[in-house]
Amino acid sequence: MKTDDLPLEPFGACLLLSLPEDVIAVIARFVSPRDVCNLSLCCKSLCDLLDSERIWLVQCEVVKVLPLTEIVQWRIEISSYKSLCRFLVDVVKPLVGIWVHQNPELGNVVYVMPGFLSIVGCRIIPQEVGPLGIQEAQVMWSPVFEIVCGLDGSAMFFLHGKDVNHCCCLHPGFVMGIEKSCNALLLEVEPRQEKQLCSESSDIETVLLGEKEVQFPFCKLPFSHRRNLLNIVTSTNGIPLPDLSSSERLFPRSKEDEAVLLERRTMLLKMHKFGGDWNHMNLEDECTNIPNQVDINKLWRHLGFGSDLPNTDSGNQIQGTQKKSFSRYFTSGIKHILGRSSSSKNSSSSSMNKSSSRSETRPWNLQRFLTVGDSIGLSLKASNIKLSSYQGWPNIDETRFALYKLQIKNPVANQEYSGLWGGTFGWPPGKCSEDKPGKALFLLMLSYKESEDGSERLLIGTKILEGTHYGMHPNGSAMFVVKIDSPSFEVFPFDTNGEEFEHSYAGEGTSKGYGFRYPGYKPGTLYVTSKGLLMFVWKATKVVLTLQRLDLGELLRKGMCVSPLPPCLNFVYLTKSHTNVFAPERRRS
Repeated sequence: MKTDDLPLEPFGACLLLSLPEDVIAVIARFVSPRDVCNLSLCCKSLCDLLDSERIWLVQCEVVKVLPLTEIVQWRIEISSYKSLCRFLVDVVKPLVGIWVHQNPELGNVVYVMPGFLSIVGCRIIPQEVGPLGIQEAQVMWSPVFEIVCGLDGSAMFFLHGKDVNHCCCLHPGFVMGIEKSCNALLLEVEPRQEKQLCSESSDIETVLLGEKEVQFPFCKLPFSHRRNLLNIVTSTNGIPLPDLSSSERLFPRSKEDEAVLLERRTMLLKMHKFGGDWNHMNLEDECTNIPNQVDINKLWRHLGFGSDLPNTDSGNQIQGTQKKSFSRYFTSGIKHILGRSSSSKNSSSSSMNKSSSRSETRPWNLQRFLTVGDSIGLSLKASNIKLSSYQGWPNIDETRFALYKLQIKNPVANQEYSGLWGGTFGWPPGKCSEDKPGKALFLLMLSYKESEDGSERLLIGTKILEGTHYGMHPNGSAMFVVKIDSPSFEVFPFDTNGEEFEHSYAGEGTSKGYGFRYPGYKPGTLYVTSKGLLMFVWKATKVVLTLQRLDLGELLRKGMCVSPLPPCLNFVYLTKSHTNVFAPERRRS
């Protein structure tokens, strides 16, 4: 057979092309967006067919992060369903969920959820709920960050914060990469080189990293340098929010909110593109400068190093400085060793020399980090890092500006109680006394594990938020541990309040004890009702912890928004005290 007689396209592609579009849309429900992209590379005809809006609408549904009504609503301001699917796959799906930081903290629980053409990180504030219970409460939360979807499906990062005058600000930055299975969300700064000015075709990639790679990553800088860099950038690039009702609205509550949210999104796109001059510009205009960046030479002088940052392109200067500094360090170390038998005066002098040597060498890595670009800007990275855990709570590095994802499992067969639960102490649920009109809100993560000897299954209720202003046991500690295969025959000690009990299990609940790893436990029973309530009752004290499943996103949509903390503290406030820093806050007016 001659080559000219062969069909121009594979036989399978011809079959697909002959199918009605409705049938192809049905087939598309059983493949992933990546599979559709790979299939479109087979031939030009398939590429044209699979680029249709209908196919990519189906793929947006396949991602399963938004209901169909919201997908259609979001499409209004996006160039295509394919671009929207890109944002859903690359940004929304990996980041949606519960993120935490530090074991002992009150209020360091951040829930990332879809907003309007965006995702929003919301810090859930320790609080009390009234007599109407959790479902009817206005749960208080504070915005931490937003990632807004651009016209082409690209991602634009904004950190929320408050300036020295207590005005709410947005701090624009760049999303530098989101891994599909990320478990750490890192706030960093990135050195950048100006490659092109803003243009109509590039809304967020207005500046690109130069061809040289970063010689020293941000995460390896000393904590003091990382903190200083973040504070300098956020103190420089903050953009005050205008005094408009639309600036506070982050979630749609009704159909009437759509126009307000579209106005707010346009404002955010302008802020990211034009910086502080956004109010006088249109999205179609071109930039004449690069906004939201800090000049590196000014930063170097601000850090107290005097003159401009030295040029280290050749690498010889760094090596020479390192050799010279290493020589000083080595000499100082020898003097320190030899001077051990000398007087305390000589020993003190040697120690001062060693300290001086360290202070002289410390700027090396900072210099190597900064000389890649001519400016630095705020950045967000979502990475998958090696992370150990204790009872489902991650063991956290307390010196990093990072949030860590909790792996909360959905209920499945034989693990029907897995997931997120909320509750309060007391029975019946929501009942309050005259002298105490509210009850502390608790959020618990329920998960299963086998006992150490493998003989039985355990259901563990791990506390992730406590609504009081103190914490006897920190977040991450187990409120109760139940032997899920061991039924209890203890009778519920109070009136059932119309509830029908289906199951009861023996276990232990946290009581007196010390801290995170060594809490004390007392016997108790977990009761399950036909309406889906869980009640853990301590046998000796008859104290009742009542839990119910929560739709956290729905609670936050109808909740109460309060002002954020200063920007770096707002992302992760690094404090050791058991203090609710939002206690005096009121709703933003």
